[in-house]
Amino acid sequence: MARFDIGGVPLEVPEGFLTPKIAAKLASGGYERSEARAARMRVKPGLRVLELGGGVGYISSICAQITDPANILTLEANPNTLEVIRHNLDLNGATEAQLVHGAVVGPDFEEQTLLFRAAPAFWGSAVAEMGAAEEDLVEVPAIRLTDLFARHRPHVVILDVEGAEQYLFSRRWPRHVRQVIMELHPAKYDNSAIQTMVDCMSKSGLTYDPGCSNGSLIGFRRVKPR
Repeated sequence: MARFDIGGVPLEVPEGFLTPKIAAKLASGGYERSEARAARMRVKPGLRVLELGGGVGYISSICAQITDPANILTLEANPNTLEVIRHNLDLNGATEAQLVHGAVVGPDFEEQTLLFRAAPAFWGSAVAEMGAAEEDLVEVPAIRLTDLFARHRPHVVILDVEGAEQYLFSRRWPRHVRQVIMELHPAKYDNSAIQTMVDCMSKSGLTYDPGCSNGSLIGFRRVKPR
């Protein structure tokens, strides 16, 4: 087990999950730097946070330093990383944070499960695409975003789901969502998909947030009535 400390957040990651490049990022503090900065800027005490794509528990651990850990729900599809996320949440005193196994899907997805490509390296995992090797595929629960909204009523949504975000913007998001922090994956879809996502945020009363955006990380904030 390799141990790292990123800005006061201790993390422990199995050696088999790491490559020299990702280990160097963890050691230098460069791992998920933009996401960490955005979370520290926009998560406030008392806010409920929904994280889609838990990684190794780093971002949710940061959120637990700001808001009550019981206000945090992290959804992770990769069954191989669930114990790592739980361990790192507990390591950071966030034992009350909720961790749920499943892949987020849009409101119109009809199946109860879907195939997920659980790559050996945790950051390379994603919803299975055509041609994926069968030995990497696992069946995971499909959890609709609308059900997560109803269950947790988050104020802040943080998502990094390796391209699956393109399926989550077919309907307006509820008014209790005040802030969205999202990693785009433009190599996995065209500009029309990005336009759909941005248009959905606008129709939902959320506007571009330049303060926490950086490169492919894009933020949205709820527009206050005039």
